[in-house]
Amino acid sequence: MKKIAYIEIDTHAEIAQAFMNIMEGSQHFSVDYYFSKRIKDQVNEIGANVFLSDSSMILDQLKAEQYDLVIIGTVHRFFNTFLAITSRYNTTVITHNLNFTKASKLNLIKSVFKGDIIYRMKLWWKEGLLYATKVYQNSKALVVLDEALVSDQYQFLPLFYTRDFDKDKNENLIIVIPGGVSQKRRDYDHIFKTIKEIKTDQKSEFVFLGKAKDNELRQLEHLFSNLPENISITYFPERVSVGDFEKWMQKADVLWCPIQQETEFFSIKETYGKTKMTGNLGDSIAYGKLAVFPENYPSKLSFILSEKENIFEQLNEASQIHFDFQNQYSKTSVQRRLEELLNSLVFIQT
Repeated sequence: MKKIAYIEIDTHAEIAQAFMNIMEGSQHFSVDYYFSKRIKDQVNEIGANVFLSDSSMILDQLKAEQYDLVIIGTVHRFFNTFLAITSRYNTTVITHNLNFTKASKLNLIKSVFKGDIIYRMKLWWKEGLLYATKVYQNSKALVVLDEALVSDQYQFLPLFYTRDFDKDKNENLIIVIPGGVSQKRRDYDHIFKTIKEIKTDQKSEFVFLGKAKDNELRQLEHLFSNLPENISITYFPERVSVGDFEKWMQKADVLWCPIQQETEFFSIKETYGKTKMTGNLGDSIAYGKLAVFPENYPSKLSFILSEKENIFEQLNEASQIHFDFQNQYSKTSVQRRLEELLNSLVFIQT
């Protein structure tokens, strides 16, 4: 049995959880998970080998074991630590922002002065920001979570499978908009305007499944008070609990994902579907829901629908379409594909 170390001491608890879920019951790989306290508090350990870690501990922890493969879930800080890991071990890095991996030292320095300067100065002086690109270059393999981003440089890491759960038929049409309610990465102005202009007698509920704050929260409060009786909205002024997220994603008839095409990471431009994956893709697969994305989102997946002019009619129609997610995304088939990739990564020559 091959032995893997999975490290997440930075950001993506949901990806770490997805890896834990798909690897549960594997007969070919044993995985030790090294999580920061913040990540550990967000995951369900489900009997996995989970160890508390941080940037000051992880090198000593790895040294004490013999791993065939080290997987780093996120490299968005602690660059000096991760550079040491990639220099010593057969390391694969999950890559979330492709343009960031190629950023020049000059662009990284410029970016320090374009955002949270105190935090970014800390990354520069204490955490080796200028090593960022070298960490990616030094790793034995780079993997992505969206098959559309695969190239000669990036391999596909299949993680998301469709869960098996019973779904009761809703009395009303339930449209779920998953993700933090912020105009920065999703076009909520478009959603608010669309809901205001809906002309229908059908009972429908729009669920904003992410924390709403500031201007978006004020708009939701105003919208809530000015809707006809057959249209309702549900929103969350606090962080959405795991229980609430599960409940609404399971109840959803269809997902509406108004992703902004252009975004930034560390003041470096990224494009959803081209250089960056959206988590809504994993949501759609995990819960077996058709999803409506903006027309300009590049996708060849048949369960991702391009938004049409009459979006409400489209959402209603999509809620009645059956797509056999289990045929393509059963846990058994996804785990098999993942293990095939992991096997190839284990035997990468140093």
